[in-house]
Amino acid sequence: MSSLYILIPVTVLLLLGAILVFLWAVNNDQFDDLDQHASRILFDDDEQPTIEAMNKPQEDDAKEHD
Repeated sequence: MSSLYILIPVTVLLLLGAILVFLWAVNNDQFDDLDQHASRILFDDDEQPTIEAMNKPQEDDAKEHD
């Protein structure tokens, strides 16, 4: 029974800390765009190759023809 005198205030402090961290995250725009990071893997970051780069023979291709 005496341990409840310690555990209840500790639990209340932890709950207040969690609420403060959550409010900080909301105020600092941590939850603004949840879909961007989830769909970022679906898109290529590389630039699209140009027509000249596509028509230019690669070094490996030139070695194979010799």
